[in-house]
Amino acid sequence: MSSHYQPPKVWVNTDTGGEWSSINRPVSGSTHDEPLPEGKHPFQLYSLATPNGQKVTIMLEELLAAGIKEAEYDAYLIKIGEGEQFSSGFVAVNPNSKIPALVDNSGSEPISVFESGNILLYLAEKFGKFVPTEPAKRVQVLNWLFWLQGSAPYLGGGFGHFYAYAPEKFEYPINRFTMEAKRQLDVLDKELARNEYLGGDEYTIADMATWTWYGGLVLGRLYDSEEFLQVDEYKNVQRWARAIDSREAVMRGRIVNRVWGDEHEQLAERHSAADIDAILK
Repeated sequence: MSSHYQPPKVWVNTDTGGEWSSINRPVSGSTHDEPLPEGKHPFQLYSLATPNGQKVTIMLEELLAAGIKEAEYDAYLIKIGEGEQFSSGFVAVNPNSKIPALVDNSGSEPISVFESGNILLYLAEKFGKFVPTEPAKRVQVLNWLFWLQGSAPYLGGGFGHFYAYAPEKFEYPINRFTMEAKRQLDVLDKELARNEYLGGDEYTIADMATWTWYGGLVLGRLYDSEEFLQVDEYKNVQRWARAIDSREAVMRGRIVNRVWGDEHEQLAERHSAADIDAILK
């Protein structure tokens, strides 16, 4: 458990390796000039099918499934491994250079929306779907939405990074973040023992947001870690994850902007329902 690393008095950026080291940097802003493509639909999404990206495509597909034609969208792939999130066009939409980013062109002026949880809430409020209007129920749903937004970085940037992506394995950070990942799963399991969905008996944006991370984890789609984390212990999370996984809109949304894995679950860009239909036929 000992370490030979001693932090210097002043931090100096050094390349420590790892899958994402070539694009990590301590400053913000664009690295190159390049406009974003734009399609014909009211919503323009710039994303990648990570758990955060899937939140938004699932929400858009759920809105379309609910009969809201105004939620039609174009989804463009942002190759974060190649630094496309640092283009001038993307930075103009999201100065934080993180996917997903959404532009709403349905009004007189375009509206840029970033941060996946905020995009979900924006769409839910715009269309009056998947978030309760009754104050007490709404608070419960937003409790869980913001819980997810604060918790998922421990799962992705913490556990996932050190367990799956770090160039070297170190016991301390893996143990530290495994402890927290399992604690979070236990929090979810106890809530889902009381309620069918997060915050109550209604499927909402809190479930969509949380499912892409913790549903993916217990279904064996994140980090090849299901045995390590003993995810079968969380029976209520398993029940909830499988129920959401079976929703048609979820099946459709999770493949958009996906360019890895099973070829029958890959759709680099989406411009119409027919694009997804061709993959899932």
